[in-house]
Amino acid sequence: MNFLAHIFLSYDNEELLLGNFMADFISNKQVEKYSDEIKRGILLHRLIDTFTDNHPIVRQGTKRLRKKHGKYAPVVIDILYDNILAKNWHLYDDKSLEEFAQDSYLILYRRLPDMPDKLRKKVPLMVADNFLLKYRSKAGIERALASMDRRTKFPSDFKSAALQLDEEEELFTEEFNIFFPELIQKCNEFLASN
Repeated sequence: MNFLAHIFLSYDNEELLLGNFMADFISNKQVEKYSDEIKRGILLHRLIDTFTDNHPIVRQGTKRLRKKHGKYAPVVIDILYDNILAKNWHLYDDKSLEEFAQDSYLILYRRLPDMPDKLRKKVPLMVADNFLLKYRSKAGIERALASMDRRTKFPSDFKSAALQLDEEEELFTEEFNIFFPELIQKCNEFLASN
């Protein structure tokens, strides 16, 4: 899952959200300097990634993407799933996506001092671009995929994934709407027991 899903699965808990949001930007050594609740957010992020990568329904989509995107297929599906979540937001939250995004941006700005340098510089640009709402549009997904394309060392053809999403949107959406409630349940179980 990508940023939208990770922030959503933090359930408006500021410390949890911060850990979940910045988990990919900090080393294991840096984790120790954070509060227990931020550490819990980091663990939640890792649980989300592991559960997603190993889920049989997600693997079906990844397998279809692997033909064009090779080892980057799991990254592509994370971005596609954020697009599907944004388009189906009403199924998962009573709050509008716009309101959710604004609330999340306020938290991210408030917590900038707690973020690693690289992320602290990146967040204002992401927020100025309204990155959480961008996932909903085709142009936003194409832009996110093109950005990923520029960052890869090996051929990835990320941009063509938007076309594949168009062609197989119904199938990807059906798979997502089976998988995502299971992920929500897994996160709830984790948070209840930790």
